[in-house]
Amino acid sequence: MIDIDNLCLTRDGTQILHNVTLRIPSGRLAAIIGPNGAGKSTLLHCMAGLLAPDCGSVQINGQDIHALREDRRALVLSLLTQSQAALPRLSVGDLVAFGRWPHHRGRPRAQDHQITREALRRFDLEALAQRNVETLSGGQRQRAFVAMAYAQSTPWMLLDEPLAALDPKYVRDIMDRLHGMTGSATGQRSIALVLHDLSVAARYADYCIAMKNGRVVAAGPWQETVTSDLLSDLYETPLRLAALDGVAVVVGL
Repeated sequence: MIDIDNLCLTRDGTQILHNVTLRIPSGRLAAIIGPNGAGKSTLLHCMAGLLAPDCGSVQINGQDIHALREDRRALVLSLLTQSQAALPRLSVGDLVAFGRWPHHRGRPRAQDHQITREALRRFDLEALAQRNVETLSGGQRQRAFVAMAYAQSTPWMLLDEPLAALDPKYVRDIMDRLHGMTGSATGQRSIALVLHDLSVAARYADYCIAMKNGRVVAAGPWQETVTSDLLSDLYETPLRLAALDGVAVVVGL
């Protein structure tokens, strides 16, 4: 469970988050949606402990995330940001293995190697393990970074626009894999991610956090919370939540 209470953040004289109070249940794939400038990425970074709020708190599974040392925080959550650093001459296998660093601190054990192999298998990267990350397609590269976050073996994964610039094949591939990782079973993950593609959110999200102007305007189970009127008000343009061959989609009017 992520509990956010009265979270406020001001940067360069502008208040970005306004008294955000929110509870995100475990075992879900929670989509953070809203127009540009809504504060989605800022909220995610506060949840990850990268940004210190001016007021309020974030607790993940009962732990105050901003009171934890960085090494302890890395055992509670993994974060994938929008921009990834250049990785010259780094193989896919080494990138994914880097997710184990918070656990072994430079002294990998048999379990760390096993989890790395399992992450490569889960994200269909075994055949690419020796490839240089820079030689991958955009979809393969993003899958490798998500696999690294998965290998960190944290209860929560926070992903900031993991689908940016991906074609539909890779969008579906990554979302199928992410959704398959969530649930209440032992070892399953809880995921919160920023999404711009509303049809993808409608198809995969179990939980919705709708933001506008630095405030949460709606939060709850997707099917109980999201309506055409909510989306139209949120984005200030006519939108309709519909179904196409039984699959939820969002279309403009």
